[in-house]
Amino acid sequence: MKHPYFSSLVFGIFLLSACQNGAKTQAIEDEVIINLDPSYFLEDNLAEAISTVACTLSDGTKAKCYKIVSGSAPTDHQMGPWCPEHITDSPEAGGIWLERGKAHDVDGAFIKNMATFYNDVDWLMYDAEGHIYRTNTKEDCAGAARPDVDPKYHSHCVECLPEYVKDITQTYLIPVTPVQSEYTNAFGRGARGLSVRGVAFNGIRFDAPAPTHAILGAHTLAPFDDAGGHINLHAGYHYHAATGASKQIPQPDGHAPMIGYALDGYGLYAHLDVINQAATDLDDCRGHYDQTRGYHYHVDEAGANNFINCLRGAYAE
Repeated sequence: MKHPYFSSLVFGIFLLSACQNGAKTQAIEDEVIINLDPSYFLEDNLAEAISTVACTLSDGTKAKCYKIVSGSAPTDHQMGPWCPEHITDSPEAGGIWLERGKAHDVDGAFIKNMATFYNDVDWLMYDAEGHIYRTNTKEDCAGAARPDVDPKYHSHCVECLPEYVKDITQTYLIPVTPVQSEYTNAFGRGARGLSVRGVAFNGIRFDAPAPTHAILGAHTLAPFDDAGGHINLHAGYHYHAATGASKQIPQPDGHAPMIGYALDGYGLYAHLDVINQAATDLDDCRGHYDQTRGYHYHVDEAGANNFINCLRGAYAE
């Protein structure tokens, strides 16, 4: 998943270009095209009122986009906890870890069992009294939450706190009306493409899969809270899983609830519908069409370290 900690250090997302090297999209005329509805966003976490601006999309289309500037703290659920303090702590003391397609509770027993879980005897994140080694300061966070983990933070549970990023804002430009691309837009990192997948209704970003190999290589763990989010010093609080904690818009027909928008302006919907069934007719990007919602995406299950696989539509550069 993401190691959200290792997201691009600079969030100039709209200066990045995603390569249009995906599959050719199905050239169909959507009977129903749903515009982005800015009223769905929670005003409490917006740094300024949503505005309409001129924008150029990745396929060269001149369009109108909504400019959404959000803060770093969701207002519809709490953040944390992430790291338990002792190997006897219950699941309420920690967050979750995404591995092997499942979301695992990071409680004391999980930390104690890391050597068995990863079949690696070098895992030992607690002292002789059972106290778990954790990051405790902003400086600790900076040293531990990076691809080349500072050696003094090896074997630590990494917990970056909201007060470290309270002044961070993020700016998103999303087309008012989705525009289907000729080819799907692949995701990437840095100059290789877009890393952010979309935005929740509370203004928090749905991020790229966390590069867990980097953090695990230092025998450290950077859990997500029960909402699927954690913090780094550059991106602020962001999600790597959708667990149903953020604002959802129920659908009258029992379809999965809406949870936000992808960067191309198409709607993002939860993984499961009201009877806990997943859609079975999704395309390669994890999207499909119906006449109520138009084309839209369904995010992957929480343990998959993934939201959607590509963008069907053009995005703002």
